[in-house]
Amino acid sequence: MPTYDYVCDVCGHKFEEFQYIKEEPLRKCPECQKMKLRRLIGAGAAIVFKGSGFYQTDYRSESYKKGESAAKPSNTDSSSGSEKKSDAKVSVSEKASTDTKS
Repeated sequence: MPTYDYVCDVCGHKFEEFQYIKEEPLRKCPECQKMKLRRLIGAGAAIVFKGSGFYQTDYRSESYKKGESAAKPSNTDSSSGSEKKSDAKVSVSEKASTDTKS
């Protein structure tokens, strides 16, 4: 059931009301009893996620988390990867220089 915002043009009273979509908007202000109540245009209802189970990490068991952390590369692996890249650059430049000589 959606929540609608209402405001009274006479007394300025503002409130929210739970109503079915097919129901007619309220017209009578509960504070001043005048027929000057109007329904405000709102952003609409938002989805509210309550409880656990809405995130990928909520479903992971402790053994899975331990295995995943063990599979991640350490900082020492990243430094050896940069050395391999620099070796590849040298070999490409050497190959280019030998191609131009012949």
